Amino acid sequence: MKRFLLTLALVACGTAGGGGTESGGGSSTAATANHPLIGSPGPAFALDTANGKGKFDLAKVKGKVVVVDFWATWCEPCKKSFPKLQDLYTKYNASGMELIGVSEDEESSGIKEFGNSHGAKFPLAWDSGKSVANQWQPKSMPTTFVVDRNGIVRFAHLGYHDGDEAEIEKEVKSLL
Repeated sequence: MKRFLLTLALVACGTAGGGGTESGGGSSTAATANHPLIGSPGPAFALDTANGKGKFDLAKVKGKVVVVDFWATWCEPCKKSFPKLQDLYTKYNASGMELIGVSEDEESSGIKEFGNSHGAKFPLAWDSGKSVANQWQPKSMPTTFVVDRNGIVRFAHLGYHDGDEAEIEKEVKSLL
């Protein structure tokens, strides 16, 4: 059953816009992403981190630009995005940007190891029961939201392809 679910998840990742191709097909940039949260407050959440970063509470980082990245250990494009997100975190965290990786995995085992093996030192949390994902509605793996200092979702990136990090960095800089 687990193998079936993993296969189903991999197929969903490929068909939901996170297929990992370098051509750009399937990933929507912020300029073209059609997501209902854009222009609305990001739904509140507080999650314990799986990698020893304490509790992440979206309400407590109001006043900062926040990047919320929904991902999963089975998602191939997530393996490519994590080092790029870490670079962004390293570059802008001291300037007022926070980043949280929210795992949609069925179980929490493997989250910390995934982060370690892909260079993530930013907070990683597990969305047990997908209650946060149900509110944020990520449409593919990964889905990355950029939230302004007032808590309003300004940009959404559906899927990940090489080069998306430059657009996300530009958006973060515009909000800092």
